[in-house]
Amino acid sequence: MRQPIVIGNWKMNGSLLANETLLEALLSSLEELEGVQIAVCPPMPYLAQVKQHLRDYHIVLGAQTLNEHDVGAHTGEVSAAMLKDLGCQYVLVGHSERRSLYGESDLAVTEKFAAAQAAGLVPVLCVGEKLAERQCGDTEAVVARQLQVVIGTLGVEALSGSVIAYEPVWAIGTGETATPDQAQEVHAFIRAWLARHSAPLAARLPLLYGGSVKADNAAALFAQPDIDGGLIGGASLAANSFANICRAAGHH
Repeated sequence: MRQPIVIGNWKMNGSLLANETLLEALLSSLEELEGVQIAVCPPMPYLAQVKQHLRDYHIVLGAQTLNEHDVGAHTGEVSAAMLKDLGCQYVLVGHSERRSLYGESDLAVTEKFAAAQAAGLVPVLCVGEKLAERQCGDTEAVVARQLQVVIGTLGVEALSGSVIAYEPVWAIGTGETATPDQAQEVHAFIRAWLARHSAPLAARLPLLYGGSVKADNAAALFAQPDIDGGLIGGASLAANSFANICRAAGHH
């Protein structure tokens, strides 16, 4: 049985005051929820503040990206060891915005994945197709390519202790959501593709859906057999919405 996971990606949003208000509302509304692993990924400058608020609570800390190097002359960058030092458990790797806006290649994503694991973080590997790729029928080819670079370089067992998030790029921040059937189809493809490399790994690896998940569509998405939770963007900035999404994950 795979434990449901819900990860809130705050992207480049927040302030000391806004974070405190959000977390207080979130913690009080999720006090009773059990059986769901919940994480929040604030912007880098707020990791320590958020960690302080989450102390003694079952919500854990994640980061939105990292640098693939351990230490050294990389001005403005943050290493996996630093994230670990600040109390992070998860780190997003290869989010579509990192790939499209900051030019992260499949290989760069693989290096970041390896660096995260080496430091004891759980990498959340984001994969997904753009609208044009979906319209051409290339969804499965694109997702397989993004996964293949990681396992071709690091071996399939490297995925053990990681999480995969399928995020159709055309549904991120657009208000468009893949229907539960569309999302399930790709999740089932990912699990079957992984099973060709390692059936036991494919059976236990958590697959999250990301792409305009909201309180009102979360339950239908999480009811799908191969969707084990969500990577939540905009809705994670509203305590009520995020709490409702977490509760929806807890019912499956």
